[in-house]
Amino acid sequence: MSSEPSTANDAETQLRALIEVMAKLRDPIDGCAWDLEQDHASIAPYTIEEAYEVQDAIEKNDMQGLREELGDLLLQVVFQARIGEEAGHFDFADIAQSITDKMIRRHPHIFGDHEYRTAEEQRQAWEDIKAEERQSKNETRLLDDVATTLPAMMRAFKLQKRAARVGFDWPDSQQVLDKVKEELAEVEAELTPDQIDQNRLEDEIGDVLFSVINLARKLDIDPEQALKSTNNKFTNRFNYIEQVIVSNGNKTKETSLDEMEDLWQKAKSITP
Repeated sequence: MSSEPSTANDAETQLRALIEVMAKLRDPIDGCAWDLEQDHASIAPYTIEEAYEVQDAIEKNDMQGLREELGDLLLQVVFQARIGEEAGHFDFADIAQSITDKMIRRHPHIFGDHEYRTAEEQRQAWEDIKAEERQSKNETRLLDDVATTLPAMMRAFKLQKRAARVGFDWPDSQQVLDKVKEELAEVEAELTPDQIDQNRLEDEIGDVLFSVINLARKLDIDPEQALKSTNNKFTNRFNYIEQVIVSNGNKTKETSLDEMEDLWQKAKSITP
């Protein structure tokens, strides 16, 4: 199979073929039993998983992998479209038209006669258009369209950014840092009683995490990327500890914490 990009006509042909494949898979008589059992909710987790696999291929700079993962992600859209069509709600054409109309509406400087003198003017216009869209869907509150199903860290970041746009924000990062310290003190206070209230402790830990994410935002740091880097760093260092222990003929679970701490300090000097 050629790795050359498809032409526009090829793209239309291949998309039509994929839609027909999905229709066959969902055929009530000759279709696939597993595919026929699925609904919008049951395949949603697969959609999320495929999106993460797209990101993984991008980070690995794996273009062949990216091509395949984007295909898997496209399949999820076609799958959802087929389920929607069977129920009489929408089909693939409706989905495509919806996003096309949205992109045209949100770019009046490209598809209309509007002109923006600065990138900031363009960004503000984008937010104004999105606000109008929310109102048309009766989402009148500022945070209404921040999806509750987003990963918690991502949702916190988006909530904070949205609130900051109307001035609900700390003036500088030092005040956010002070808030982090304040929230940590409240966690510590919950740990002092003889009987720990697990619900209150969970609430205070949540406040700490929310504040740390806010601090990252104020410092123009993506908290997801920062945590991902730390996860990789921890993995590399722990792998070194495990490798040394095993090479010495020992078992990790039988190694003392002090010994592992010594190896951890060595790992910090030789691993990224």
